[in-house]
This record gives sequence, C-alpha cells and structure tokens, in this order.
Amino acid sequence: MLLRLPTSVSEARECLAEGAVPIGGATLVWATWQRDGFPERAVSFRELPEANVIERQTLGSAVVLSRIDGRVPDVLRLAAATVGTGAVRRTATVGGNLVGSTLRCLLPAALVLRARARVLESDGVHETDLAEVVAKRPVLLSLHWRTPVASAYRKLPAEAGGPPPLVVASALHADDDTGERLQVAVRDGYDVYGGGTGCDTDAGQALHALRETPLGDLPAAAWEVVGPQVTALLQARAGS
Repeated sequence: MLLRLPTSVSEARECLAEGAVPIGGATLVWATWQRDGFPERAVSFRELPEANVIERQTLGSAVVLSRIDGRVPDVLRLAAATVGTGAVRRTATVGGNLVGSTLRCLLPAALVLRARARVLESDGVHETDLAEVVAKRPVLLSLHWRTPVASAYRKLPAEAGGPPPLVVASALHADDDTGERLQVAVRDGYDVYGGGTGCDTDAGQALHALRETPLGDLPAAAWEVVGPQVTALLQARAGS
C-alpha cells in the first residue's frame, strides 16, 4: 500500500483523483484491510495544515482526539475525552469519528455548536452542513462554528459490548437577531436527534418547547438526562 501525505489542498485533490483511500488513524479500517486486503493507495491528512488546526472556532479533521483541549468549547472537548481508551484517542481522528464511525461520538457536540463542515471534492473545497456529512460521507477537512455562551456534555456509563451509551449535548448561543437560543442533541442507540428553541424564558418553558422538536420522541430515560442538563446550563447563564 502506498501512503501519500499531502501538504497542500491541491496535492490532496491529486491524491484523491488518483484513487487514494482517505484514512485518519486507521483505527476503524485496519482490521477490515487485514481481512479483505489493503488498498493500493491511501492518503492521510496528518501533514495538511488545513486539516490539523485547533482554534477557538475551528477543528481540523486530522486532529487526533487526545489533542482536543480547552481551545474548543467544553461540549466538544468533553465529547472527545470520552471516546474509547487513551490509546484510541491518541490515534483516532476527528474525521474518522464523524465520517467513518457508526457511533459518531462527536456528532451531538458538533450539532449543538451548529458547526459547518469544509469538505474536499474533485473541484475544490466546499462548505456544507453536518446532515450532508453524515449522509454522503465526504472527505472532511475541518469543522467551524461560532463560540457559544456556554455548553455541556454527558455520556452515561455503558457495559462493554452492549448498546451505545446515551449521550446528551447542549449549547447556548447568543444570536444577534433572535436573542439567546438553546440547542440540544441526543444520541440514543446509533441515532442522533437534535432540536432547538429560543430561551429568553425559564428552564421549564425551554424544556416544554424542546418536546415539540424531534427530541420529543425520546424515551423517558433520555429526558431524565436532558432536563437536568438544560436546567443547569440555563441556571449557570443566569448566574454569570
């Protein structure tokens, strides 16, 4: 297998045009390749500057999860810190988690940040939303977002080998035109549900409004986590 390490977007496009298979840390594909055979060409973005940025409002796809720190919002930092073991986090990448994984542990956090994605296609770099990233699995370069007022994250404990643990993420945004807005996302099993509401109200009213979104179909066990998290987030906002 020939592994290419492009250092520019134009070089990365050339690699993809030649049929190179994008990989990150290869944590999700190595076993499959050992079973089914390795591709002739692969490409990693670990030397591509655009895919390795960690900033207040941007995160590159080639960043390994163990490098995600306080430069990004709490919800994203905490989500990365709960993925797998330390060994996994030192190898697994943002792009692999969002595009290559069925669990997509970072997706609820990215959704509540209202993140947009920069993706690499044959004709160049384009911006798209997370729904397209999940549906079409493009070659991801980076995520970017506006910094929220506050955010929160919780992953429930789960038995090894059992169903994916419940994940609840939330973020409070200060929109210039519409006032504050609350975004919540929940991973229940392998599915992720999201909803949002204006929150120039108390927590009870905000939770009532969230039940009118796709989140309303979640089981009671999920709402036992959503309710306290939203309440704590809004109370912290009020006390700040």
